[in-house]
Amino acid sequence: MTLAACALVLIGGFLGGICRFFLSGLVGRSVGETFPWGTLLVNVSGALAIGAFAGAGRALGGVFSAEPVRDLIVVGLFGGYTTVSSFCLQTLNLALEGEQRLAVFNVVASSALCVLSVALGFWAIVWMAG
Repeated sequence: MTLAACALVLIGGFLGGICRFFLSGLVGRSVGETFPWGTLLVNVSGALAIGAFAGAGRALGGVFSAEPVRDLIVVGLFGGYTTVSSFCLQTLNLALEGEQRLAVFNVVASSALCVLSVALGFWAIVWMAG
């Protein structure tokens, strides 16, 4: 771990966090916050993006498999963008508020859609790269 790697993760995390804050807030204001739709959208889109990046690394190599780029994009940007800790807290809050069905739905929908999105992003890039 070098100072340069830490700086790349810091920059990516800052950008990812700002993107998460903006998108999650936009969705929350648009559809309400009874259910954490913004967090679900951020997690699924983040899973799709990280899958696509991993697919590009496998299919294309080059810049997509370079360690500094992975530090900036995968660890920093996507790490700052996706919101697993927020997801866990929101799920707990749903359960504590007596919304067990919504809590279970949040776990199942987030898990299934995020795994599916990682696979979709990965295989779409591998397929497009030939």
